Amino acid sequence: MTTYHITAPRQLHADIQLPASKSISNRALIIHALSGGGELPSNLSDCDDTEVIIRALSDMPETIDIGAAGTAMRFMTALLAATERGTHTLTGTERMRHRPIRLLVDALRRLGADISYAGEEGFPPLRISGRRLEGGPVEIAGNISSQFISALLMIGPMLERGLTLRLTGEIISRPYIDLTLWTMREFGADAEWTDVDTISVAPRPYRPRPYLIENDWSAASYWYEMVALAEDPEAEVRLHGLMDGSKQGDSSVRYLFSLLGVRTTFESKEPGRPTTVTLRKNGHCVPRLEYDFVNAPDLAQTFVVTCCALGVPFRFTGLHTLRIKETDRIQALKTELLKLGYVIESRGDSELSWDGNADLSPLTFPPSPIATYKDHRMALSFAPLALCRPIAISDPQVVTKSYPRFWDDLQSAAFEIHNS
Repeated sequence: MTTYHITAPRQLHADIQLPASKSISNRALIIHALSGGGELPSNLSDCDDTEVIIRALSDMPETIDIGAAGTAMRFMTALLAATERGTHTLTGTERMRHRPIRLLVDALRRLGADISYAGEEGFPPLRISGRRLEGGPVEIAGNISSQFISALLMIGPMLERGLTLRLTGEIISRPYIDLTLWTMREFGADAEWTDVDTISVAPRPYRPRPYLIENDWSAASYWYEMVALAEDPEAEVRLHGLMDGSKQGDSSVRYLFSLLGVRTTFESKEPGRPTTVTLRKNGHCVPRLEYDFVNAPDLAQTFVVTCCALGVPFRFTGLHTLRIKETDRIQALKTELLKLGYVIESRGDSELSWDGNADLSPLTFPPSPIATYKDHRMALSFAPLALCRPIAISDPQVVTKSYPRFWDDLQSAAFEIHNS
């Protein structure tokens, strides 16, 4: 297995063209297909997850293998069920075949979908025969995966009676649901919250249109981490293609990192237009950080690692979806940070905390490589630690899932990467 040994520069100055938003790209591709096609959206993400959807929609083989792309599994399940594209088997990696999908399948079946399990009940692979669905009212739990909810919403305009979707229990990752609704409306859908727990989608078809994808705030979070960890008081990173007022839930990273010493400056605040964002140190850092990540779970790894490196005790909640991501992210964080002397405590499935104490005495030097567990965000969130200590990352190419050019961008910022 390949391992990258990373050495950071003394001074951090970087000018980075961020990748396009994976979240918006994947939604726009599904909606584009439902609208009847035509010119693809521009500035699409070049990550693995988006490439999988592009290939599936273009080739439509009888067996569609989406690999490790959870978003593609959920979104393609709904699209194949609600359109007359024949019968397909939707499958993925071994890990994907153990990620639950029953709630989405049950909701689609209640709308009239013809879906059966080709393996273990409740998990992919799925056998899907597409048909025009009647639609109408349906319920789904709001606290499992916002991607289930988004998958249902995006097919809503294609249903004969539209869709009235009621979310039961706690509603998590609400910004991702709002991002889906916003993207749908960009293509002419009539979709909105009609109650605190209900979303209505009218049976009004999408309109094809040219569409520009903005760049990715999730990818920006790792550069925020680098500025926070850099010893250089003049550290500066310029990030291109971000938008002030973005609908991306992870745009909250700018506010959270202001608490950890990073100032954000927008070159332009023109509504709806991408611009350049400059990150610099602001000279202030909170003594302790508590935050509920229920609406931005993909940022959790970045902040856990950053706080440990800065010596900032924390208590983070709202993490229950981390157990069912590419890996069990809660356990992965605890295991890998222990290699660096940080004992992270977990409480149930939704809370991580650290008291601020580190035990460096039993550590090997250099420390053992950080295992990534086939999870891109493990590699992306641990690599910036090179600014604080020697760091090695095993299986580093997992970053292609969301940020394929990450290692090239690091090298452009004068990081040295040695392959072994």
